[in-house]
Amino acid sequence: MSRPRSITGRPVVITGAASGIGRALATRLSRLGSPVAIADVDEDGLKATASALHGKVLTRVLDVRDAEDQLRFAGEVRDWLPAPLAAVFNNAGVAVTSSVLDAVPEDDDWLHDINFRGVVHGTRAFLPILTEQGEGAIVNTSSVFGLLGMPYQSAYCAAKFAVRGFTDSLRQELAESAVRAITVHPGGITTNIARNARVRRDPTGLGRSREEMAAQFEAMTMTSPDKAAAIIHAGVDRGKARILVGPDAYLFDALARVTPTHYNAVLTRLMRRPRRTEAVR
Repeated sequence: MSRPRSITGRPVVITGAASGIGRALATRLSRLGSPVAIADVDEDGLKATASALHGKVLTRVLDVRDAEDQLRFAGEVRDWLPAPLAAVFNNAGVAVTSSVLDAVPEDDDWLHDINFRGVVHGTRAFLPILTEQGEGAIVNTSSVFGLLGMPYQSAYCAAKFAVRGFTDSLRQELAESAVRAITVHPGGITTNIARNARVRRDPTGLGRSREEMAAQFEAMTMTSPDKAAAIIHAGVDRGKARILVGPDAYLFDALARVTPTHYNAVLTRLMRRPRRTEAVR
């Protein structure tokens, strides 16, 4: 099978573009000549992203939970497109930290509506444009937590596993076409997702504040948003169906294959080892 056309310089859509990976993707692809349609519920962050872009841009305040508004956004993009649409990055996401025992259903619903249903709504809104063109890519952000279930992340893992299953199913439906369905599995990326998470209490019982838990997460991240954007861009251009982002993503993928039920014990031992990253930065 031949490699698909590069998305570089061609129009793209990116949700969750006000910060993190979404902003980095928008900045990278715009710098390389792509017209970029960006969307996020965070209007101020979206404006900040737009101000950093170099070329043609469409900016849209969008709550990805709203299926009808996603359809309206797709219609606006269709009218705006200066050329056929190369890729849609369904990237918006949030986090909740809780034990299953203490989970607040409203928090889980909030996360699922954004992390999973937002991806579904975005896919359904833009897939008709791509199928009419006869080419393009739907790029859905899952996570390494869509490969392994982690303690205190049941809602997040459930949503990211769902993104993976939904996109894998779509890929099989599109097997005879030039429209692609791609899953992205980032490891620890240095973004604001932990600081913006819903956390009612420290689920480990250690009494840490949300800020302390976020700082500990950020201390373990291994990949910057700019690096993640470069990896995702390269993976889409190379025709990958699944893109692992960061060295920790490859570790999670290996553990899912080698020790599918006891991986957390391995991860716990690895996390207790002193990190040597300072010496190589």
